[in-house]
Amino acid sequence: MKEFPNGSKNKWTRIFKKKWFFPALYIVLAAFLLSAVVWYQNVQSKMFEGIDELEETNQQEGNSQSGKYNEEAESVVSQSETIEMPVDKEAQAEIVTTFYDYTADEDEQEKGLTFYNNRYYQSTGVDIAADDGESFEVMASLSGTVTEVKQDPLHGNVVVLDHGDDIATYYASMEDIEVKEEDEVEQGDKLGSAGNNLFGEESGTHVHFEISKEDTAVNPEKFFNQSFETLVESDVEQATESNMMQGSEEKEEDAEGEEGMDEEGESNEEDANDPEEEWNPDADEEEIPGGNENEAPDVDENEDLNDDNGNNENDMNNEDSNAEDEAASQDVSFSIPV
Repeated sequence: MKEFPNGSKNKWTRIFKKKWFFPALYIVLAAFLLSAVVWYQNVQSKMFEGIDELEETNQQEGNSQSGKYNEEAESVVSQSETIEMPVDKEAQAEIVTTFYDYTADEDEQEKGLTFYNNRYYQSTGVDIAADDGESFEVMASLSGTVTEVKQDPLHGNVVVLDHGDDIATYYASMEDIEVKEEDEVEQGDKLGSAGNNLFGEESGTHVHFEISKEDTAVNPEKFFNQSFETLVESDVEQATESNMMQGSEEKEEDAEGEEGMDEEGESNEEDANDPEEEWNPDADEEEIPGGNENEAPDVDENEDLNDDNGNNENDMNNEDSNAEDEAASQDVSFSIPV
């Protein structure tokens, strides 16, 4: 049997000469390439997903830790601030209307009343005005965020700042406002200038300033030059309720005292009008007018004397008539001799 060394070569040559060989080869190679690309992409995507998840986890942990650190830092910064009056330190300003305090005396309470529309209203803040009556710059009493800027028909332009921990400050009767909502302001930043409003017209050019904790107004004068932490830790609601209770108790005591005085006055008037309840130490010793015991008695006594005299005369006349009757009877009883 003869061997043909070039037989295998001829065989491949015949295969290469086939029209379908190279297209099929290209298809197979393309399939391998596509499979390799898809596999590589899957591997890369899984790797990237794992990396993204790891990064997100690390980022969340980092944000939580940084958030804690930021909260602690913000708390320390805010609580280290001292509550100041909302005016420039160099401005010559004074408080013209005080916070209405139920426990204060009447003079102080009168300073905390605002007269508007023929009525008096209790002030929930303080009105600050310059000594010369002119306008002045209004500053942020504490660092915070501007939550509201509005124009009120009674209180004028209003700016509200939020300081966290349920603490807010309220600025009214302003003009030329220089902040807007969501602005971050630092203590001492200019918010605007003092102006006029309809409700506090008697205060002239001023700024109305309030401090509230948990939506309850507090006396700003008690916390000026005090730390923010002092305000946060204060039990404002209980103090407000006790002040109102003390004020109501004082008013009730005053009302009871007035009622007692009225009752006492009425009893005195009744005693004065009732002669039977009067006690006269000299009542037992009746004085005769003129000091003459022989002076004629009054009309009633004369009438009594006349009645007694009349009765005596009648008795005497009756006795005389009885005596005459007896004598007559005796005379009749004698017999006449024949």
